[in-house]
Amino acid sequence: MSAAAQRSSATRSTAIARRCGPPTATAPSRVTPIGQQTCLAHLDRAARFADENSEDDAPFRLRLWFDRVFALARDITTIAASTLRARRRALERDLDLILAAPTDCQLTRDLLARVGRARDQLLTFCDFPGEVEPTNNVSERGLRPSVIQRKVTNGYRARWAADFEAGVRTAVDTARLAGAGPFQTILEIVTH
Repeated sequence: MSAAAQRSSATRSTAIARRCGPPTATAPSRVTPIGQQTCLAHLDRAARFADENSEDDAPFRLRLWFDRVFALARDITTIAASTLRARRRALERDLDLILAAPTDCQLTRDLLARVGRARDQLLTFCDFPGEVEPTNNVSERGLRPSVIQRKVTNGYRARWAADFEAGVRTAVDTARLAGAGPFQTILEIVTH
């Protein structure tokens, strides 16, 4: 891709990202550096696996912690801002205690290290109540049509075709999150 085409593509992506608001677990933006939400469903699944296969109590405590986080995410649009801040502080305090727990189990150490590395990205959804999902399930569902299309057609013969479809799908899906239709989005991209 030429330098001019890359700049044009970046300009279009920037315009769409600015129009669509804060980054989410479903559509992270490179435009606004306000944080990223780590998918809690993946970490919760790892905690459940460790709980089933470890004698340590840290994975069990982490599972309970994730249950409380998902309950907060479920109620986030209906609770008061002061309640949200208090529950977030309690979750952060409890996570600090869980991560500081000593363990002899390698599986638990790996899990705690993984959670610790994502520490600053676990509760980003609290900063944007109702706008950011705590998981990337919506994003994975958005990828499904592309995966099915790739499997049915056995891929693309030309790299530009794959890049073009990825660009169109990204722009349309991101704009859809903001309530724009696919036709208007494609028309805006082509005319700008």
